[in-house]
This record gives sequence, structure tokens and C-alpha cells, in this order.
Amino acid sequence: MSLLSYRNLTVSFGGPKLLDNAGLTIEKRERICLIGRNGEGKSTLLRIISGQITPDKGEVEAIPSIRIGKLDQEVPAELEGTVFEVVAEGLGKAAKIVAEYHHYLHELAEHPDDESIADKVDDLQHQLDQTDGWAIEHKVENILDRVELDGEQLFSSLSGGNKRRALLARALIAEPHILLLDEPTNHLDIPGIRWLEEFLRKTDVALLFVSHDRAFIRRVANRIVDLDRGQLTSWNCDYETYLQRKADLLAGEAKQAAVFDKKLAEEEVWIRKGIQARRTRNEGRVRALFKLREERAERRNVQGKTSLNVNESQLSGRKVITVDNISYAWGDNPIINNFETTIWRGDKIGIVGLNGSGKTTLLNLLLNKLEPKTGSVTHGTKLEVAYFDQHRAALDEKLSVAENVHPHSEMVTINGKQRHIITYLQDFLFTPQSARAPITKLSGGERARLLLARLFLQPANVLVLDEPTNDLDIETVELLEERLLEYQGTLLLVSHDRSFLDNVVTSTIALEGDGEINEYIGGCDEWLKKEETRKANVAAAKKAPAKAAAAPAEPAKPERKLTNKEREALKTLPKTIEKLEAEHTTLSKKMASSEYYQDPNSKLTEDAARLEQLEAETLTAYEQWEALTADS
Repeated sequence: MSLLSYRNLTVSFGGPKLLDNAGLTIEKRERICLIGRNGEGKSTLLRIISGQITPDKGEVEAIPSIRIGKLDQEVPAELEGTVFEVVAEGLGKAAKIVAEYHHYLHELAEHPDDESIADKVDDLQHQLDQTDGWAIEHKVENILDRVELDGEQLFSSLSGGNKRRALLARALIAEPHILLLDEPTNHLDIPGIRWLEEFLRKTDVALLFVSHDRAFIRRVANRIVDLDRGQLTSWNCDYETYLQRKADLLAGEAKQAAVFDKKLAEEEVWIRKGIQARRTRNEGRVRALFKLREERAERRNVQGKTSLNVNESQLSGRKVITVDNISYAWGDNPIINNFETTIWRGDKIGIVGLNGSGKTTLLNLLLNKLEPKTGSVTHGTKLEVAYFDQHRAALDEKLSVAENVHPHSEMVTINGKQRHIITYLQDFLFTPQSARAPITKLSGGERARLLLARLFLQPANVLVLDEPTNDLDIETVELLEERLLEYQGTLLLVSHDRSFLDNVVTSTIALEGDGEINEYIGGCDEWLKKEETRKANVAAAKKAPAKAAAAPAEPAKPERKLTNKEREALKTLPKTIEKLEAEHTTLSKKMASSEYYQDPNSKLTEDAARLEQLEAETLTAYEQWEALTADS
């Protein structure tokens, strides 16, 4: 028997039905990813399953006393107390005495001479002896050990990622049959996401989660449920197979719609013929036409795709930003130590690091919004910067959608062409009605699209994007990728989305902690490999015998930093190799043809020498690239 099953599930909030006689079944140990466009109703479905809202219609079957846990997208602001107390709240009233006992135990540690606190601890200890309290305490400590948290820490002192770990523990403490996760990777750093992936893959709890992180979906999901135009469709396959099957389904649907529309058009022409045709017309055919009209009126078309066009500015100078040996610290905490680099026009640079490592600080230093403690940051010529703020601070709640994008005029200019603001916003899937409405009711994904619409109006040759994929649906993220790949300017990108980084950036700056910063070619794969090696070394050191730990370690050989000239060579060598190989292929094909030797104008000696030269230059370029990669 399945854990939970819904039939004929229907929900509407005045517009098109978010769920239209939909069905869903959840089996044991399934890890289901719920996919759909922004505004389709994914969060609404999670709230229905968790019992937060009641559907308009539907039948439900569930195992007796089913337990459902939920990890919400945002961290509640009102939570107080230690991590132990917050996690214990997941057990409800049964854990109240245990949480209170731990609270006063913590107080007693700070005030050991306070007799009233000591008496309270003794009283609570006696109550725990009379109940099942010690078993509850063991359960809380066990789940805290699984999520690798210290129960005595104050919840408010935790980083964003560790707060989500604590909330995950609170959701799991009651041993739910089904765990609901709404965008669980939002605001987590990449190591935190990888930890969550491994944790969820090992759990026996059935999962239903919403996520736009494609790498996370690939690693965790073993079934896909697609929410599209009110219907839930199950795909018992991995994410890559789902993408192919969904594309085939939409292609078939488009063909069927085209055949239907052609038939409807022919019947509409027939019904409008002259008087003679009307006298002799087939009444059954007329009824069939009316039925076709009804079917067409009820058809829900696929939601249009977002159209993103970057409003590019004049070219900047070739050298965009020069960083000369800068350092920066928060009090006694070093963020950046002796960092230097050169950012050239057209570079697409990802910035990664743990939560709180200083990624946004580095952006502000690069943009001259902060002054480094030592060193300097020099900008090149003709820089025009557009900045995407992850906190959505640029939006004014008092203005409408259109006014937030372009408050001074109803006409906007995109790459030299005039467009009406309402038409422009339709590219970002805002209807004329929603474009004129206040932004107070917009979802997180709609706010992210609104900020992108505002950002792309600004002529820029340097784009700075701080967590741009948060809350966006997968299709919009993929389209944003395409536009950024086509973008001719310079890109600085902070993101935790591994697929997005790997697909877009040409190099990665990683904040390693304690002021150390390193640069890697390509996306975040090389950095993650180094992080895994570092963790493995730390784990091995802990397991090593005390004698070995006490032995003096050999000083690590310092990594050689590349010069600016070598970093520039590392960026240009792949294109050079590509050109050399392309010329070699073209010349080889030319010399392999029979017509080449029959042509009296062929330069056999020169071409053969050029072929040898190309092979030598290609080999030298590869050797140089490998040597620089090893040193970087």
C-alpha cells in the first residue's frame, strides 16, 4: 500500500485552476522531485499535503496515523533558544520537559551558585525519571549527531546553512513517513548542498521536494512529478530521461493542437458559407463545430518562455579590473590576504566559498564600493556596471511591477529599439494586468524575474549577479545561461548552483577561508575536488595515532602563483589550440583529396611544411596549457 494517495485534487484561487482533478501517489523510500514553472502551484501542493490549506475538492487515502514533516523555504525569524530546544520542539508537548531541563542546565552552568536554578534542575530531572524523558533526550542527541550540530549552541548564532540543518533535524525528529522540502538548497553554500544530498540519499524517509538546482535533482531524485497546467504527471525515471520524454510529449501535443486548430478553421469557414450552403448544411456537423469551439476554449496552452535580452553597452577597455595585492579583514578575522588578479573584457568569473566567507565583500571590493586595508583595485576605461542584488533590496513595495522596472516612462529602449513597458514585461511572463498591479503579491520567482527585467534594461558592459538563480524555475535558469553565454561583456557571478556555474563561467575565484583565495579554470569542479581532498586529510588526521599526530609535519610546499601574463595565457590557450586543430584538419582534408595532386597550383612542399609546423605548435600549446594548469 502507498503511504499517501490523492485523487481528483482541485484548487483554485480565482484564476486558472492550480490543480485540476489531479492525482498523486507517494510510495515508501521514494525521492520525488516536483517540477513546474513559477506560479504553477508547487508550494500550494506542499501546503495541501502538510495540512496547511484545504483543497476545493479531492479524495485522499493514507496509512493510519501518517506523519508528515516539512522544511520550509525560509528560516522562521521567531525561533529562539539553543539548537537542542529548537530541534526538540519537533516532538511537540512530549519534549517540553526535556527542552526546559536543558535550558536550566545551561543556566546552571553559567550561575553554579544559584540555588533556585539548581532546585529547578533537580525537579525537572525527577519528572524525566518518572516519564519517557530520557529516551526523548537520547533521540534529540542522536538526530543532532546525524546533522553534525552542537545542541548547546544558540540557534540565532548559527549560519544560514546550519540553521537549515537544525530545521531539518526538527522535521526528522518525529520520524515522519514523508518529508516535504521547499527549495532546500536556497541560500546554502556548495559544501552544504553536497552534505544535504548525501544525507537525503541515505535516509529511509519518503521525500517530495521542489528544487531548481539541476545538479541536486540529478543526485537525489529517483522519480519526477511534473506540475503543468493543473495536471500532475509522474515520470518513473531520472532527470535526464525526464527532460527527453517531456520534450517528446510537448512536441506531440503541439502536433495534435495544430491538427485540431486546422480542423476548427476549416469548419469555421464552412459555417460562414453562403445562403445555399446554410440551407443544406448538416446539423450534426454544426453541433460538432460547437463542440470543437468548447474544446478549444478549455484548452490550456503551455506557459510561454521567458525572453531575456541583455541591453549591452559600448565596449569597455580591454583591461576591466586590476587587483594589486589587496587584503581585507572583519576585525581580527581575515577575509582576503594578498590577493591579486586581472579581469579582462569578456571574462566570465564565478565566485564561490562557504556561507560567510566574504563573497559579497569581495564583489564590493572589486567594484570599489569598499576600500581594501592594503593594496589597490584599479578600474579600466568606459565601465558601465549593472548589479543584481540577492536580497531584492532594489524593489519598492509601494510601486507597481511596471513602475519598479521603469518609473519615468512607458517606453523602454533595448539595444537601440523602442518598446512599450507592458510588451517588454510580457517577455518576462508578466501579463498586462499583473504588470500594472502592486508587487506585494508576487512570489519569490516572480520577484527574481522582475529584478532581471529591471537589470537588463540598464546598458552595461559589466554584469554583477549575486545569487541570481534563487527562486527561478529551471526553464528561466537555462534561458539565463544562454543569454550570459552570448553576452559580450564581463560577468562576475556569485552562485551556489553548480550546473549554472559550470555552464557559464570561464574561471572561478574561491574563498578558502582564513584570507586564502585561489583561482581555478572553468566551473567549481576543481575547487570541490580540492575541498574533498582537504576533508579527507582532516578525517585521516583525526584517526591517526597520537604519536603520529605529535610528530613534526614537513612544511607544505607553497603553491606557485601564476603571473598576470601566465593567467592571460591560460585563458587564451584553449582558443589557440582550437584554431590550430581546425587549420590542421582543413589542410589534412585538402591534401588527402585526389584533386589536390592533380592541381598544378598546389603547393605540396609548403603545405607539408605547414602541416608539420601546426602539429609542433599544437603540441607545444598543449604542453604549456598542462604546465600552467598544474601550477594554478
